[in-house]
Amino acid sequence: MLLTCMHRTFSRKSEWAASPRQRRQKKTASHVVMELESTKDCSQAGKPFFCPSHPSEELGLFCEQCDQPVCQDCVAERHRQHPYDFTSNAVHRHGDSLRELLRSTQQRMSALEDVLGQTDGVGSAIRARAEAVATEICLFARGYVKAIEEHRDRLLKQLEDLKVQKENLLHLQKAQLQQLLLDMRTGVEFTERLLTSGSDLGILVTKGVVASRLAKLNSAAYSTHPSVDDSIQFSPQERAGQCHGYEVFGAVICKAVDPAKCTLQGEGLRSARQNELTGFTLLCSDTTGERMGRGGEAVVVTITHKDKKDCAVKPTVCDNGDGTYHISYSPEEPGLYAVCVYVKGQHVQGSPFIVMVKSQFRKHQGMFHCCTFCSSGGQKAARCACGGTMPGGYQGCGHGHKGHPGCPHWSCCGQVKMSSECLSGLPSDRSQRSLLRTVEL
Repeated sequence: MLLTCMHRTFSRKSEWAASPRQRRQKKTASHVVMELESTKDCSQAGKPFFCPSHPSEELGLFCEQCDQPVCQDCVAERHRQHPYDFTSNAVHRHGDSLRELLRSTQQRMSALEDVLGQTDGVGSAIRARAEAVATEICLFARGYVKAIEEHRDRLLKQLEDLKVQKENLLHLQKAQLQQLLLDMRTGVEFTERLLTSGSDLGILVTKGVVASRLAKLNSAAYSTHPSVDDSIQFSPQERAGQCHGYEVFGAVICKAVDPAKCTLQGEGLRSARQNELTGFTLLCSDTTGERMGRGGEAVVVTITHKDKKDCAVKPTVCDNGDGTYHISYSPEEPGLYAVCVYVKGQHVQGSPFIVMVKSQFRKHQGMFHCCTFCSSGGQKAARCACGGTMPGGYQGCGHGHKGHPGCPHWSCCGQVKMSSECLSGLPSDRSQRSLLRTVEL
């Protein structure tokens, strides 16, 4: 067995060379740590080990309490009453524990070697996978670039075709205007010569033809503005479908919204109810009246009370992305409201318009029945507001009396529809409704 800790007689120099911690420990004050090579040499040489405290005594015993080899003099002095045994016996016990630790350490070494091998394998797999993904990225990028370049060429071709189309239409319109202007000049020059140089008889003879020609020229229809505009735009965020399996964006747009061709529809254009959400829809079209297929227009809506200028409603404009916009609002006050809808700062068709906001819906507080007698369960004391009575001493009126609607009705206001609004308390038709009211028990 290799002993790494041996007793030795310290010189003064070696004592001071020891660390302060070693000097403070009494049990190991005389111990020194030797290199394995030196103990190996000693064991191989078969030389006996002598006690550092008793140089003439061999270390043949082992102190169990101090866990160190000792000599017979040590057992008699400093290690008195300490359990001890011969080194030949103690080495078997301690050797077994060392062998167990050795086996455990060897097993952990094997496990560590396996982990290291796996680590190297995982590192190789990571590098291989990263290279494969890098190849995929490069292939994807090359395909995407190719798709974008093809989409770019397609957009430029579409733009060139659109430019040629607009130029051709403009040239045609220009040629028509030039021809009309030439015909007018010819007619004007001929008429002026006729009036200045022609004879009276010549004027009277050609008057009908000349007048007809001038009238036809004057009635010729032509637009005061060129029918072709320069409305060509590029929308980079608009979806343009797929190209070689890649989704691309960007579209050339030649249609421009015309506020005069935009229309409104919906219930919220005519009437609304106090504190209830309502709304209408704006449909945008271009100069030809064709519906716009995209959103993104600057839509502004104002809703102002006619009598209370400080009472304005803040509407919500929702862009549906298909050329339509839903405007929703909830008025807090009843009355008449002026609604203005602007696109690109201009009124749309039908704007401004007036909306009548009714008061909050009145719920019925009475009973939906056919007469006082029925609603009271046949009680004699039940009185009717109309003053009618039934035979047999009943004060409540029944079917068929004056003002009875002939069908079930609300006792509070006389409305015959169960889902109707209660009109009780409103000034209109109060005299007629009073005959229909019956008491609610």
